[in-house]
Amino acid sequence: MLREIREQPAALARTLRAERGHVVEVARGLRARAPRLLVLVARGTSDNAAVFGRYLLEIATGIPVSLAAPSVHTLYRRTPALEESLVLGISQSGEGVDINRVLASCRRAGATVLAITNTAGSTMAGIAHETFVTRAGPERSVAATKTYSCQLLALYMLAAALRGESLDRLERIPEDAERALALEGRIEELVERYRFMDRCVVVGRGLNYATAHELAIKLMETCYVVAEPFSSADLAHGPVALIERHFPAFLFAPPGPTFAGMKATAGRLRQLGADTLIVSSEPAILRLASCPVRIAPRVDDFFSPIPYVIPGQILTARLAVEKGLSPDRPRSLSKVTRTV
Repeated sequence: MLREIREQPAALARTLRAERGHVVEVARGLRARAPRLLVLVARGTSDNAAVFGRYLLEIATGIPVSLAAPSVHTLYRRTPALEESLVLGISQSGEGVDINRVLASCRRAGATVLAITNTAGSTMAGIAHETFVTRAGPERSVAATKTYSCQLLALYMLAAALRGESLDRLERIPEDAERALALEGRIEELVERYRFMDRCVVVGRGLNYATAHELAIKLMETCYVVAEPFSSADLAHGPVALIERHFPAFLFAPPGPTFAGMKATAGRLRQLGADTLIVSSEPAILRLASCPVRIAPRVDDFFSPIPYVIPGQILTARLAVEKGLSPDRPRSLSKVTRTV
C-alpha cells in the first residue's frame, strides 16, 4: 500500500498525458448534445470518487448530477427515464456486476454511457460508448490508493473539457501529489498516538467531503476503526453530541469557500476537548489542532482533494502496521467485490 501511495505522482502524470486528447475529443461531442443530467455509478472507493465528481461536475458545468442507486436497477428492476442524460461508471477493475448491470440498463434507456476504469479490456469498457483508462498500473493492495487519485484526475479532465477549457491547469496535480508525499515523516511521528483508537469522525466539506469519506473507508478496511465521515455542516446537526474529551477527529481544511465553516468546526471541537488532526495550509486553523499537518505550498480548495487525501492514505497504511495489521490484506476483503 505504501509503495502504491508513493507511485501516485507518476501514475497521475501518465494518466494526464495518455488521456487528455481523448477526453477533449469526447467532450466536444457531448457539448454538442447538451446533456441535461449527469448520473454517476460506482461502489466502494470509486463511490467516493463519484461523490467528488458530483461536486466538481455541478460546480464546473452547472448540469445537475445524481449518484445512482444501483438497487433500483438490479433489485427493483426499474430504469429511470434517461434520454438526454450522460451516465458515467467509475470502477478500478471494471468488473463490478451491479455497476455494469446499471450501465447496461442506462444504455438501453437511451443514455450516453462513459466509463472510468484502470482496466482497458474490462466488462465495463465493453458496455460504455467511450472509456477513459487510468494509467495507475497494477494495484496489488486491496486498499485502493493510486487508482482513486487517478479517478479524481479523470473527473477533473472531463469537467474542464465539458466547459471547453484547456487542461493545462491540471498539470500541477502530479506536482502537488509529489509535495504531499513529503509529509510521510510527519505522519510517522503521529501514528503511535492513534494506536488504540477504535472510533473517530472524519470531517470535510464541498470537494473534500469525498476526502472525508475516503479516509473513513480506509480506516475501516485497513485499521478496523469505526470511522464516521461528515461534512462540517452535518456534524453540527446532531452527531457533534458524540464528541467528548480526547475523541479523535480528522479534518481537511483547504483555503477557499469551505474554510470558514471548517475553522468554526475546529474551534468547536477544541472547546469540547477533542483530539484533532487537521490537514491544512492555513495557520489560522492549524493552531487549533492537537496534531497539525501542514500542506505546503498552499493549494486552494478546487485542487486540494488529491494532495489532501495523500496524508490520510499514509496515515492508514502506517497505522495499520502500528496496530500489527496488514494494510495490504485486510480480513474478509478481496480486490474485486461482486454484488448485485
